[in-house]
Amino acid sequence: MKNKPLKRFGQNYLTDRNTILKIIHKFNPQKVDSIIEIGPGRGALTSELSSASDYLTAIEIDNRVIENLLTQYPNVNFINEDFLKMDFSKFDNSKRTRIIGNIPYNITSPILFSLIKNRILFSDALLMVQYEVAKRMVSQPNTKDYGILGVILQYFTTVNLEFKISPNVFKPKPKVDSAIVSLKFNKEMDKNLNDKFFISVVKASFGNRRKTLKNSLNNSIFVSYNLDKIDLDFKRRAETLSIDEFVYLANELQKEE
Repeated sequence: MKNKPLKRFGQNYLTDRNTILKIIHKFNPQKVDSIIEIGPGRGALTSELSSASDYLTAIEIDNRVIENLLTQYPNVNFINEDFLKMDFSKFDNSKRTRIIGNIPYNITSPILFSLIKNRILFSDALLMVQYEVAKRMVSQPNTKDYGILGVILQYFTTVNLEFKISPNVFKPKPKVDSAIVSLKFNKEMDKNLNDKFFISVVKASFGNRRKTLKNSLNNSIFVSYNLDKIDLDFKRRAETLSIDEFVYLANELQKEE
């Protein structure tokens, strides 16, 4: 396969066998697992996954590689579409699906938000992301990495940074380190709290970083909400709040809806 990786698809092909096997070992695919691979590219992970699972679907946006993939892995269900535009209702939802992929770094956040939105369909995910993004995903309050992504992911999922990956295992070699992160969609959600509302509150809270929570919320769609009734110190900054405090804040603000 001679197709040149395309920048617009964020393509960096994984070529190191040891790294591939380490990822597969961490994912631990089983024959009965329903698996979706995001962006198979030249089939580095597909090669291992196709022999490990009888129910593998691979979603690839680059139509230049589909023909070769179909020839190499006839037992895999390949879909030549943009993952972000997928209609997941057409999948067999009798059992929850597992997700794996070396995802394009330029659309990491949209992919993560798509997984959260459709999380009832998924059991877990193992994703390769930029190392700096991985640190934000697992960040804790009062650290420089703590922000919107970390709060939202940790509210909706159990997220772990599994291991770091060197640029040397890719072609072309990226200018950044990578990491493998795991997500488990096993959280008991607050049934009274609307998902979109919670996300809006978190985004608004971090809207003016290094400013107080009160300033950030007053510069957002929540400007007309009464903060005086809420038992929280609004002189604090968003990066000092725990996940539970964001849940409390969102629940209190939602009462005014």
